[in-house]
Parts: sequence; C-alpha cells; structure tokens
Amino acid sequence: MTVAIDRATGKRRGDRAPRPGPGQRLKRSYQKHWYAYAMIAPVVLVLGVIVLYPLVYGFYLTLTDADSLNSARTIGVNEIEATYKFVGIDNYAEILWGETSYDRFWSHFIWTIVWTAACVALHYGIGLGLALLLNQKLRGRTFYRLILILPWAVPTFVTVFGWRFMLADAGIINSALDFLGLPSPAWLEDSFWQRFAAIMVNTWCGVPFMMVSLLGGLQSIDSSLYEAAEMDGASAWQRFRHVTLPGLRSVSSTVVLLGIIWTFNQFAIIFLLFGNTAPDAQILVTWAYQLGFGQQPREFAESAAYGMLLLAVLIVFTSFYRRWLNRNDQQLAI
Repeated sequence: MTVAIDRATGKRRGDRAPRPGPGQRLKRSYQKHWYAYAMIAPVVLVLGVIVLYPLVYGFYLTLTDADSLNSARTIGVNEIEATYKFVGIDNYAEILWGETSYDRFWSHFIWTIVWTAACVALHYGIGLGLALLLNQKLRGRTFYRLILILPWAVPTFVTVFGWRFMLADAGIINSALDFLGLPSPAWLEDSFWQRFAAIMVNTWCGVPFMMVSLLGGLQSIDSSLYEAAEMDGASAWQRFRHVTLPGLRSVSSTVVLLGIIWTFNQFAIIFLLFGNTAPDAQILVTWAYQLGFGQQPREFAESAAYGMLLLAVLIVFTSFYRRWLNRNDQQLAI
C-alpha cells in the first residue's frame, strides 16, 4: 500500500487535523464573534447580579441554620457578626421528613397543586369560551374585548383589595345573598371558603390573559379549514374538535405552561387577600414568605429551602411537560 506524504509538512495526505482543545476553540470563537459577546455582556452581567448571585447565596443559606437571631445585623452603632453554622441538608430533611413535615410542607404542597390545577383549568376553559365568542362577528365586538381585558389591565393590588371589600361580612356579595335568602359564607374566615375565594379571585385576574392569547391563536387558523370541514358535513362540535383544538395546540401548550408557572408562584393574590390570617389557604410561596419575614424569629434558612424546593418542582414539571408535548408532536407527525 502506498501512502502519499506531503513534502512540505511531512504529514500523510488524508489525515485529519487534531481536534483543537477547549481553550483554542474558545479563543477562535471569541475572535470570530467578539462583537456579539460585547453586545450580550451587559445582559449577562445584569442577570448574574440580579438572578445568579441571589440564587447561589440562597442555596448556600439552605445549608445553614441562619435566622434573624444569628445573622449579621446592626443594632444602633453595634455591628453583630453572623454566628450561624453549616448544617448540610438538615433543613431539607426536616421539611420533607420531619415530625411536622405534613403541617409545614406537605399540606401546603397539596393545596398548591390543587390551587394551580383548578385555577389554570378555569383560566383555560373560560378564556377559550370567551375567545370563541369574541372571534365571531358580533356588533360591538371591540367594546366587549375592551371590557373583558380590563381585569388584566387593572393593577393586581387594586383588584384584590376590591374583592376583599366585596367578600367582607358586610360586603356586596353577602348583602346580595342575604337579600335572596341564601346563606352568606365567611369568605375571609372559614378555611374552605377562603380557598374558594382565592381560586375565584385568581380566576378573575387570569382569564383575560388566556382569552387574549387564545383569541390570537383562533385568528391565525386558516378559515378555509372550517369551510372544507363544513362542506364535508362536519358539525360544530366536530369542527371544534378536529380544526380548532389542533390549530390552537402550539398556543395552548405555551399559555398553559406559563399559567402553571405563574399560578404556582402567585404570591400577590393570597397575601393581599388574607395576609397572615389564613394558614390553611397559604400556598408554598406565601408560606415561605411567612417563615422568612412574617414571624419571629425569622427562619431565613428554612425559607430559602422552600424556595429551592419550589424551583426544583417547577424545573422537573417543565422538563416532563416539554417531553410530553414533543412526544405527542412526533406521534401526530407520524
């Protein structure tokens, strides 16, 4: 067998050049794309300061026994140094498997799952129904759209305080129920009705976003598909099932995922509606706030551990959700 050799380099022809190391590849990438790196550097810096540093520091706190009594603080002119200790994963073990784990974590976790599922289902169902109505040719359709989007445009704290006044014992809702001879629930005192009221208020705030998103998806569906289905004799339900829902698939998957993440971390509605007066209606994020800032001593480490667990739950759910969507997309393509 004859091997051709390049006289200039002494290398055999056809041999592959050795793969450059990570340092060389990084250097070449920087030389080629230095302008892009310069453009994104401020964004990376800001995200690192605002997101990455608090996340890393919060995770570090979860491995300690930090609270308001042993953390660094200033009293008058005296500066007291931190005395908290490294405890490893003891905080996570106490939260998940400790003697009070059900009352302090699992009961709130179960309620958070129920709260998220109920709110997102109502958001999507009501939002889709309103979007279908607004997609029809109606007189005054623009006015209806404006009215229905107002709950989303009004600041959340204004909306929640308005509902708090209406749900009070002497509020307009109980007054109307008394006028009709119906029992008036203790919306802000009884555990069951507190949870019901929280779902009701969050539904009111979340439906407009879902409605607007789905309305945009409906308007992007080719009208010829409906015309073809109608010519084939498809009923209204069949057109909805085989044309509308598949046409909304990409929009629905995105808005449902966003709705789950936002509702799972919905702090403002629960906190503004009940404050610290409804322990059974607290979801995980408001319970973490209660531990870290709403009691004495303030449990910084335990509150941070709740935050890490919330982040882990959302990461795992999002991963499985995206895989499920991709698998269904592949099956539909086949």
